[in-house]
Amino acid sequence: MEKVYERLRAAAGLQSGDGAVRVVAEYEPLGGPGAPVFPPTVKAKATDAAGYLVEPRWVDGQQTDVVLLDQRQSQANRCETALLTAIESGQLFVPHLALSTQAAGVDVRVTSLEAPHRSRDAYFRDAVDAEDRPFDKTEAGAGLQAASTRDVRSYLRWVPSDLVYGVWDSHRKRRIQVKIPRAYSSEMVGVAPLAGKRAAGRMDPLNLPGEVVQVTSSGWQFTEGAKKTKDKSQAKLSELGHGMIPPSEGAGGVVVKAVQRTATLSMAQLAGLRFGDASSEFCAAGRALVGALALLGDRLAFAAPAIRLRSGCDLVLVSERIEWVGRGTDGRPVTEPLELASAEQARALFEVAVARAEVAGLEWPKKPVELQPAPGLQEAIRRSVAVTGIGEAESE
Repeated sequence: MEKVYERLRAAAGLQSGDGAVRVVAEYEPLGGPGAPVFPPTVKAKATDAAGYLVEPRWVDGQQTDVVLLDQRQSQANRCETALLTAIESGQLFVPHLALSTQAAGVDVRVTSLEAPHRSRDAYFRDAVDAEDRPFDKTEAGAGLQAASTRDVRSYLRWVPSDLVYGVWDSHRKRRIQVKIPRAYSSEMVGVAPLAGKRAAGRMDPLNLPGEVVQVTSSGWQFTEGAKKTKDKSQAKLSELGHGMIPPSEGAGGVVVKAVQRTATLSMAQLAGLRFGDASSEFCAAGRALVGALALLGDRLAFAAPAIRLRSGCDLVLVSERIEWVGRGTDGRPVTEPLELASAEQARALFEVAVARAEVAGLEWPKKPVELQPAPGLQEAIRRSVAVTGIGEAESE
């Protein structure tokens, strides 16, 4: 891993011919070629109905439709979840923020590896430390608040994953908001999709009547002769999870020619990370550390032989190549294999990168920044967790 680290360190400063690391993988459905897979559903603008994201692309030199199976944000979240799992199991440590509380007898914990806006999320803006200081007044919070695109040392120290997956400080009022682009990007698509259909309904073993009932916080009751109106206190019994729902036509997934994942680690983005007046040694080691963390997240999330994107979309890894992508000749980039197929190899590279960064002067905390909700946020969490009555049943 020392040789891989040295190459990554040079590439992360654009001091070599390497411009990126690229992962190209192919999967097939668990049921084999031709089995349907289910993409994420979105609301189509034209019909206001559920549909899939399909767009034309060039595949092997031919214009071909592809369906989005997992978008960049979702793939980044999978990497973050994999990192958090490794942290919580004691396999490694990556600095992060953690907000913990209890509400309505339920333990609640949100980390910067889970929050939508990462370390800049409103969960942490509205949090306090053990001494009841607002997060932005703590050492970590003040450091992140003072950071800029010219100096991201605080991000590297307290929340380095933000430098991998990107962050935007959009929840605080300031004229110049810190916005750091992602260095790592990944996406999964299905090639040449053929749309399927399915009939979705609900069977009730007791065939309860589908009549209108009056709903209160304590339950519901029949109202003789009642008809459904816009009154929110009324509902059909089927809306509350009882009764029959006749089968109706719905989106039934897609059959695709191939499932492809493409991930990249941009050396240009790593080279653009600036660390104020830090030494050149610190800057080089810091950029390499961010790159090693990105590769670790990818391997933890995607090195397994199979992956589940969602219900109905379980995939088996068929082939994968990880490669350095360098300055091209004769109209094509130069590629060379990167031996980093397993999570164990990526973890070894990460450990080398951490050690080298610490020698260069990086001080990493040994545990997460622990926070708790401010009173207003605590009440909002309580209201979210507490059971307040009967809700409408949602379809799958």
